[in-house]
Amino acid sequence: MNRAAVPTESLARLFLRFLKFGSLAWGGPVAQIAMIRQELVDEEKWVTSEHFDRVLAVYQVLPGPEAHELCVYFGMLSRGRVGGILAGLGFMLPGFILMFLLSWLYVRFGLKADGAGGAVFAAVQAAVAALIVRAVHRIGGHALTDRWLWTIAILATAAQILGVHFGVTLIAAGVVYLLARQRTRLAAILIVACIIGLAVWAASRGFEVAALASSADIREGAAQEQRSLWQLFISGLKAGMLTFGGAYTVIPFLQNDAVTEGAWMSNSQFLDGLALSGLLPAPLIIFATFVGYLGGGALGAVVLTVGIFLPAFVFTLAAHEPLERLVHQPRVRLFLEGVTAGVVGLIAGTTIALLIVSIVSVPAAVVFALALGALFYSSAKLVVPLVIAGAIAIGFVLAMLTG
Repeated sequence: MNRAAVPTESLARLFLRFLKFGSLAWGGPVAQIAMIRQELVDEEKWVTSEHFDRVLAVYQVLPGPEAHELCVYFGMLSRGRVGGILAGLGFMLPGFILMFLLSWLYVRFGLKADGAGGAVFAAVQAAVAALIVRAVHRIGGHALTDRWLWTIAILATAAQILGVHFGVTLIAAGVVYLLARQRTRLAAILIVACIIGLAVWAASRGFEVAALASSADIREGAAQEQRSLWQLFISGLKAGMLTFGGAYTVIPFLQNDAVTEGAWMSNSQFLDGLALSGLLPAPLIIFATFVGYLGGGALGAVVLTVGIFLPAFVFTLAAHEPLERLVHQPRVRLFLEGVTAGVVGLIAGTTIALLIVSIVSVPAAVVFALALGALFYSSAKLVVPLVIAGAIAIGFVLAMLTG
């Protein structure tokens, strides 16, 4: 590994460099990674382009937000593990502080009250639903490269809708794809067994759709459970260890804990958190701070955020090189590709539940269609915050027209 060009910066300068990256982290992971690459590879030549591509490939396979993991990695190259911690903290800190403040405002002043606030958030929720649909399409386009992966994703979608535990789904997805690529008939048998199993599961539950039912079970403004700090930390840690394929893949895991099982927030509130994160210079995964705040107040926001980012720090600081060797093992890589396809299916199943609570009127449907069109046809760096800002403007106009 060529490290000759990596500067040994002071810890303060290193922290400020990555704090700057975090303050400018608009436009999602592609834009964030491009920003890091331009300064550290193209301009300052810390590592070669080939080295950067190899490291990025590892983090695209491992769970966690790739841009954040790259920051931890480069901080570690410069000043060891302390440098990696400071670089990672610098990158996530602006988004965390802003999301913490927005979460406090949301709860303290009832930003989603009746009237203008309700109209604005209704429009924004529709835009966020479009954002998630676009993310499913984008992630699926990269991850679903053959008929086996498509089959796995479709079955995972059905499993999520029917309420099958995601752990079962992901393990099955990885095993089936590994067997399929090794040309064993057992994979086909397992696929058939999965289909029969899902049919029996649906029949035994009277075709109750768990993921969809949960959207209506929790009433806005009802007394919702507060979770212990330990429960919130574990929820974040579990989600952080399962975010294969990008930050959007954290959505089904946090939605399951916070809405379906934990019942400390509604699907509508969950969408509000995603909407707020879309306005910020941060990885989308920072909406976990909002989820934690609603589950346990200020300390809940901190511990859930720590939990969800902890794997990204640990994987990079403690085990980058062993993990790099591991993920290049053919069988491990095939298993992880199957898991990623399963995650795509989980997101798609969760998206259906979120669409049901967000597209509830003609104006919401119009906002959804406009946002989806903009997201599909624009490649602008700031398209996501611009779409959210546009939805806010439409919400204000609708509030004035109906007020």
